[in-house]
Amino acid sequence: MGTEAEADDGSEVSFVEYGVDDWPGLGPSILLGLQHYLTMVGANVAVPLILAGAMGMPTDVTARFVGTFFVVSGVATLAQTTLGNRYPIVQGAPFSMLAPAIAIVTTVTATGGLPGWQAKLQVLQGAIIVAALAEVAIGYLGIVGKLRAFLSPVVVAPTITLIGLALFDVQQVTAATTDWWLLGLTLGLIVLFSQYLDRSHRVFSLFPVLLGVVIAWVVAAALSVAGVYTPSAAGFVDLGAVTEGRPLFPIYPLQWGLPRFELAFAIGMFAGVLASIVESFGDYHAVARLTGSGMPSERRINHGIGMEGLTNVFSGIMGTGGATSYSENIGAIGLTGVASRAVVQIGALVMLVVGFVGYFGRLVATVPDPIVGGLFVAMFGQIVAVGLSNLKYVDLDSSRNVFVLGLALFVGLAVPEYMANVGDVATFQAGLAGIPLAGPVLGTDAVANTVYVIGTTGMAVGGLTALVFDNTIPGSDAERGLTEWDRISEAEDAFQPVWTRWFGREATEAEMEEKR
Repeated sequence: MGTEAEADDGSEVSFVEYGVDDWPGLGPSILLGLQHYLTMVGANVAVPLILAGAMGMPTDVTARFVGTFFVVSGVATLAQTTLGNRYPIVQGAPFSMLAPAIAIVTTVTATGGLPGWQAKLQVLQGAIIVAALAEVAIGYLGIVGKLRAFLSPVVVAPTITLIGLALFDVQQVTAATTDWWLLGLTLGLIVLFSQYLDRSHRVFSLFPVLLGVVIAWVVAAALSVAGVYTPSAAGFVDLGAVTEGRPLFPIYPLQWGLPRFELAFAIGMFAGVLASIVESFGDYHAVARLTGSGMPSERRINHGIGMEGLTNVFSGIMGTGGATSYSENIGAIGLTGVASRAVVQIGALVMLVVGFVGYFGRLVATVPDPIVGGLFVAMFGQIVAVGLSNLKYVDLDSSRNVFVLGLALFVGLAVPEYMANVGDVATFQAGLAGIPLAGPVLGTDAVANTVYVIGTTGMAVGGLTALVFDNTIPGSDAERGLTEWDRISEAEDAFQPVWTRWFGREATEAEMEEKR
């Protein structure tokens, strides 16, 4: 695969083989879309399974719950790529909103004769809907876009880097402790196809992830059938589970009942939404960096965050744990060189099918954790590299830049580790309440939940740290990378929401309003 360079006109040139607006053809697009889907399947299954366990949800309901997540993910991805920021980013179940979700479902008690899991889920739905409406306002009122002026490469680089670094201990990666060779096989195959054989045939450059995962799965399945892997082994593939259960799931809005709204829980969930916004902001810049596009304009950022808010409202109505930009998908763009919006949209349609069709979903669920772990190592490593690549615009001979970058990365790793040692939000809240003078304020549900959720999110901690110091320690625009970044940023009128295109691309905003 080629390397990024600079064109004669000074614009960025990307190594991607298929750009955002390219169409690879129907057949390749289906396979490439499936590949994008495989990069996020582990997280999109893990989040609902974790929530289902915390709520005590029955097994038969859990399968439908997981299917609902895929339906929401497919709809959210189609909405974002068509009506939102129009970047080729998959939307899926957010880890950033998982901590407040668990805090909510472990606090709620059953009421009205409902099963415990259903009562908990209804409160979770209400909290997500209220927090998401705030996200809609933040996006479409332009609040995030206005902050763009304060976000230099010195801030964005550690934020994106921490997205990858913070995920090193996800369940599928730590599964290597019990089956390291299967994880190594998957990772080795992806590296072989994407880095060593990519020039020998297009199939290796376009489908390294799909080939690596499928070959590793076939090996694991063969060992399972042969009895080498027992059902208790991390690499076991349960082929019999594919045909068990319902062939189709009935998935529809308010399927678990009407949401219940409680302010304290909504405030706690809003902290998760804030962390999600920070992550998405970093994702937008990462995609722009990979595809050689100019850094995202204020208008594109606002539309992206606003659409994420709308899709989170939709997820609350459907009864899931939210949706956000998926960093795993960005790693796939880096490995495969495929950044086609159409490919991601086809992948979204695959998600919709998986959500309703039980057989397909259960087949994907048979992929063992070590295989998903090998996939994640490649994906997250790519994200870390994309984050660090933003430093090409920054003066690294500047002591203030080195200080800000080092501190942001260290704090972004250390604070979430401290929060993990604390245990849970209740313990953290008790500690805050004991602080002299400020304890009664800091120990309230709203403050404790907000601080705890942000503190457990590495990219939020590191990004906020870099934001504060980069904008308070004296430094020139050239030193901070803003001069070079402004040169390659897309113009505000370069991004046109799709509905303005229905009236004519060159029309002004005033004309748009008149035609509406």
